[in-house]
Amino acid sequence: MADGTPPLEADIRRRISIGGPMPISQYMSICLCDPQHGYYMTRDPFGEAGDFITAPEITQMFGELLGLWAAAVWRQMGSPENLRLIELGPGRGTMMSDALRAAKVMPEFHRAIVAHLVEVSPALRQMQRQTLESTGVPMLWHEKLEEVPDGPTIILANEFFDALPVHQAVKQDDGWHERVVTVDKNGNFSLGAAPAPMSHFEKILPPQVRNAPLGSIFEWRTDSIALEIGRRLVHSGGAALIIDYGHTQSEVGDTVQAVGEHAYANPLVAPGLVDLTAHVDFQSLAQAAESIGARIHGPLQQGEFLRRLGIDSRAAALKKSSPQKSGEIDAAALRLTGSGARKMGVLFKALGIADPKLGALPGFET
Repeated sequence: MADGTPPLEADIRRRISIGGPMPISQYMSICLCDPQHGYYMTRDPFGEAGDFITAPEITQMFGELLGLWAAAVWRQMGSPENLRLIELGPGRGTMMSDALRAAKVMPEFHRAIVAHLVEVSPALRQMQRQTLESTGVPMLWHEKLEEVPDGPTIILANEFFDALPVHQAVKQDDGWHERVVTVDKNGNFSLGAAPAPMSHFEKILPPQVRNAPLGSIFEWRTDSIALEIGRRLVHSGGAALIIDYGHTQSEVGDTVQAVGEHAYANPLVAPGLVDLTAHVDFQSLAQAAESIGARIHGPLQQGEFLRRLGIDSRAAALKKSSPQKSGEIDAAALRLTGSGARKMGVLFKALGIADPKLGALPGFET
């Protein structure tokens, strides 16, 4: 821009000047997925050189365990041919690569797979192609889950739902008002509330949220993807594994955050240049899939789930084959399963969604 304003910021200012304050969900959607300047559309955000690190980038054990989980579920399904192994938001393709390598221990499973990658980012699609070109598995890319043909299905989604735009409402004297992004008197983006309350909103709130004190903030996402997952699994058979950070019960709180260069940032500064996410409401996600007939498993804390899948045994095997890397392997396992700062074992949860005919899923057995 001639005045030095980044293009995406200028576009959001223009939209607000024409249409008035925009809901946070719309702001997030533009920041992340604008075709030209959106955060995910233009860059590789992963790894030490990016803005954040996900579990598959920390250690190969994560993807390997998920690949073995998928193989066990496939057996439960009756070992169907032409299995649609779907990953939502595959990042660099690292997790799928590790999962497919582990799947080779069951050759008949590996041969049955057609991989379907749901990815909107052209930059990341290219990276995924490079990562996965030598797997020996057919690969197809889609912009939406709905584009994947029906049929026996296993879905993997790691840190996918947290990046979906979230709506927010704030409780005021006369009801709940949607939170919006506006421009303040100093010319900066700021948060405000739509002037009119949302009619009938209180009736659809979870019971534990309805009596929240004034000033409370409630977040929600649309249920369309969870409903599609449930429909697909009930209709065609299969299971989904969703791993993300969030809360097991619907609750109030502002969890929208921005991350850039491995540090927290202001979500309203540098749109399109930092990652925007919000915690996943696992209760809402589960209820949406359950409403269409799917069976819910969990959620479990990620640390507990990975231990049940055998991460300790896998770490021991890796240390035996590469003793010089023992410290690195132990540190990676602890980061995935431990609690406290920079550890993912408690904040992250694992949720299974399945065709009710399957019974207990691996790792979720009681």
